[in-house]
Amino acid sequence: MSTSKVPFSGHLKGGSGKDMLARDRARAAKILRGVRPHGPKRAQELLSDASANGVGVNVTDAGVTYTANVGVGSPATQYTLLIDTGSSNTWVGADKKYAKTSTSKSTGHQVNVSYGSGSFTGTEYTDTVTLGPSLVIKNQSIGVASSAQGFQGVDGILGVGPTDLTQGTVSGQNLVPTVVDNLFSQGAIATDTLGIFYQPTTKEGAINGELTFGGVDQSKIKGDLTYVPITDTSPASNYWGIDQDLSYGGQKLLSGAAGIVDTGTTLLMIATDAFEKYQKATGAKMDQTTGLLKITEQQLSKLQSLIFTIAGKTYELNANAQIWPRALNSMLGGDSDGIYLIVADMGSPSGQGLDFINGFAFLQRFYSVYDTGKGGVGLAPTSFTNATTN
Repeated sequence: MSTSKVPFSGHLKGGSGKDMLARDRARAAKILRGVRPHGPKRAQELLSDASANGVGVNVTDAGVTYTANVGVGSPATQYTLLIDTGSSNTWVGADKKYAKTSTSKSTGHQVNVSYGSGSFTGTEYTDTVTLGPSLVIKNQSIGVASSAQGFQGVDGILGVGPTDLTQGTVSGQNLVPTVVDNLFSQGAIATDTLGIFYQPTTKEGAINGELTFGGVDQSKIKGDLTYVPITDTSPASNYWGIDQDLSYGGQKLLSGAAGIVDTGTTLLMIATDAFEKYQKATGAKMDQTTGLLKITEQQLSKLQSLIFTIAGKTYELNANAQIWPRALNSMLGGDSDGIYLIVADMGSPSGQGLDFINGFAFLQRFYSVYDTGKGGVGLAPTSFTNATTN
C-alpha cells in the first residue's frame, strides 16, 4: 500500500493567551467530570514493531490548534476540521454549512457532543469522506450541526480518539465507528493505526505536520518508537491515556501519574501542585495579560529540561521546547520580546485520574502513534525534539 501525502490548509483560531488557557482548562474539567463506566478495550500485548505501510496526509499548524481540510460528499465539499485525538465524532457545520449531495443520507438520529470549551448538536448523516486520493470512506457517520458553540473560524472536528468516546453521543446507537475504524474495515489501510507528526512552528498557517493512517512514517522518527498501554486509571483510561513521571531539574513533579496525550489541547497542562513546584523551581512569574508564566532572558539561560518518564523511557523537553514561539507572541496578546512558558496549571490537584495533558506543545517535539487494535500509544523522538526554534 503506497504512501500519499496531501497538503492540508489551516486556520488560525482567534483569542488571547487567557482564552487559550481557558479552553484547555475547560477541556480538562470536562474530562474530570465525565467519568464513564467503560474505558477502551485493553490489549493483551502491545505492538513490538510498527508497520511502515501507511497513507500520509499533511496537516497545518494553526498556531493554537491543528486543522485539516476534509472532503465530504460527492462531489466533495472541503471543510476545515480540527484534528482531535481527545474526541471521536466527526462533524461539520460550525462555520461552513453542510452541502448535501447524492451520497448524503440522514439517519434521523440526533447528535450531541460537549468538549468543555464548546459543544454542538445536530443530526447524523452518513456520507462519503475524502481524506486523500487513496483515503476515501463510504458511509461515514457525520454530525451535521444545527447549533455549535466555541468553534469560530473552523467547520467542525475530525475525531480520531478511541471509539468508546462516541458512546451516548448519537441517539439510538451505542458506538459510532470513527474515520480510522472505517478506513480499516473498508480496506483502505492495513492496520487501525494513526501516526501523527508535528514540528515546531515560527509562523502562522504553516503546513508542518502529517497524519499517517494505517501505519508509521519511519522517516520522521529518530530513535526508538516505544509503545505504552492505555492507563488503567479513570478517567484518563477513556482516552489515549498513559502513565508517566515528570521531573524538572532533578525534582519530581509527578510520579506514577495518569493523563492523556491530546492534539485538542494546546499547552502542557499539569496538576496544580505539580505546576506550583515547577513555577517555584523556574522562578517564573504569572503574567496577568496572557495568563501564562513569564521568564526573563537570564532565567531562560538557566532553564532546566523537563523529563518525562514513560514506559521506562525518558523524553526530554529542553529549555527552548518549554517556551512559546516568540514569533507568535502576538497571538497571546503578550509583549513581542516576552518569554512565555507552555507549562500551565490544569486547575485541579493531582490524584484525580487526570494529572496531565500532553498537548501539542509536547507533540511538536515527539512522533506519536495511536493504535486502536492494540490499545496503546507510541512515542518517539524526531529531528525536532531538541531543535532551537522558539
